[in-house]
Amino acid sequence: MAPTAGILVLVDDRALHPPIDRVVAAAGLKVVRAGAPSSRRVWAGAAAILLDGEAALRCVQLGMPRRARVLLVCSEQPGSGEWQAAVAVGAQQLVILPTQERDLLSALTEAADAAGDGVTRGPVVAVLAGRGGAGASVFAAALACTATESVLVDGDPWGGGLDLVLGAETEPGLRWPDLALAGGRLSYPALRDALPRQHGVTLLSAGRVLSGSGSSNDIEARAVSAVIEAGSRAGVPVICDLARRPSAATETALAVADLVILVTTADVRSCAAAAVTARWAEEQNPNTGVVARGPAPGGLGPADAGRLIGRPVLAAMRPQPGIEAQLDCGGLRLRPRTPLARAARKVLALVSRRPELAHASELVA
Repeated sequence: MAPTAGILVLVDDRALHPPIDRVVAAAGLKVVRAGAPSSRRVWAGAAAILLDGEAALRCVQLGMPRRARVLLVCSEQPGSGEWQAAVAVGAQQLVILPTQERDLLSALTEAADAAGDGVTRGPVVAVLAGRGGAGASVFAAALACTATESVLVDGDPWGGGLDLVLGAETEPGLRWPDLALAGGRLSYPALRDALPRQHGVTLLSAGRVLSGSGSSNDIEARAVSAVIEAGSRAGVPVICDLARRPSAATETALAVADLVILVTTADVRSCAAAAVTARWAEEQNPNTGVVARGPAPGGLGPADAGRLIGRPVLAAMRPQPGIEAQLDCGGLRLRPRTPLARAARKVLALVSRRPELAHASELVA
């Protein structure tokens, strides 16, 4: 659901439907009714969300992240549990209907203005490795460097830090362990100023210090959602380099992404592993495609890799000589004519158009 698609109404109480319909019509917006949000993308994309107490409880159970413009609508004062659930997913206003229809109209008019402010949301790309060592982190960094300005989110707290890939390990700025985000709305300028920047990339990297307990190194799903939303809302591409192990943070990033990229090397075992990863990723987001990387020791071509994995191949690239030494000596320096840069440009151009991947077979390189 795009921000201009309308108001997501999650209201069980049918007595509330007529006043809601009147107000939404007066605001010039469309109603989309559901028992629960079908995905985090639908949740994040609505111009505003109206929910009652029962729906608020369901949204908390589903792990919906906090967001702006969520209103709790009731015919009478809600119970404390219902209000707490609504607040947990972002509600800042209670509207009693039908007596407060004017207040609801004001809130929805403001939401319509915000949704139509002319700022195009930046695309969100989630990058996963089909298996360890496939080069997903390098490809995620290349995607981020290809854009004029971007946000690169390190979604693997055990990966050693994505700042090393960009050669930004000595750059000042916060890393994930330094942030205390419970979700909610973040200012992109404030986020950009707080984080390291390299080659036009605002980088939120994992750290390299083990916290007091292993689990405390994990990244909170709501924090990931808030960072992604801040960059995308500002019109900036957001690239998420994700861990292959399931977690709430990884699944949140997958669910809100416009495109999921699975990076694999061109051999049978890697493609078999990538096929398993693809099935898991598709449970969160069906908009998933493959980037195949050489060498191909058995002569496996990109189209063969796509058939083995069961997803379209969006780009293929030859091995890039010297990339390992470059990463160890100053970080990635993306030159425009390299295989990595060409593949990154192809994917970034693709996601900027938000294509239907079912018709992407012609993109196989």
